[in-house]
Amino acid sequence: MAQEKGRNLSEVQARIGASHNIHDLDRKLQFYGRWAPDYDQDVAALQYRAPRLAVDCLTQALPGPPHAALILDVACGTGLVAAELQARGFLQLHGVDGSPEMLKQAQACGLYQHLSLCTLGQEPLPSPEGTFDAVLIVGALSDGQVPCSAIPELLPGGLVCLTTRANPSNLQYKEALEATLDKLEQAGAWKRLVAQTVDHWELATSPLEGTRAKDGFISGIIYLYQKQRSP
Repeated sequence: MAQEKGRNLSEVQARIGASHNIHDLDRKLQFYGRWAPDYDQDVAALQYRAPRLAVDCLTQALPGPPHAALILDVACGTGLVAAELQARGFLQLHGVDGSPEMLKQAQACGLYQHLSLCTLGQEPLPSPEGTFDAVLIVGALSDGQVPCSAIPELLPGGLVCLTTRANPSNLQYKEALEATLDKLEQAGAWKRLVAQTVDHWELATSPLEGTRAKDGFISGIIYLYQKQRSP
């Protein structure tokens, strides 16, 4: 089926595959700025499931009623995670992103109580007094986006939910990410609750990226951590 503005699936795959090959943060942000108006329709064409899967994982673990929870959506993009949160009754949503154009799309969705421009890894997260009940970062943990060194910034949340791709071009980053996550757990910063591999994460952008040759999907992984209280 053809996409709006004349793009078909192969063109969407080429566009998103090109984004995976940008490893410089400034260039990546420029790419996302140009992509912002078409982002939602493109990732829908790729059958991108990470926002729904991450929110499902968080919802099962978060105690108390959803409407009472204060949630921080890091690298919020256009608001896909917020839409999944709102559908499950979460109402207190804050978002941050490094792309002004993506934030304009997020503002237009009308689901966030507060949005901030922030490039994780280059500046500290803006946060209210106290802590968030949960922090999510979905779709931004890859080479050229959020560096592994910035992961400790996510600790304002009681629960922290993270995702990354497990396709061949992202495996080196995934290994470094998991080493960082493990180091924080060994230091007593948090405790792992979930590490869930998902086979059907999104359609591969090229045959070489597909880990399931029969259906053309790449895999991904969801991590969920509980922040440990300081002694």
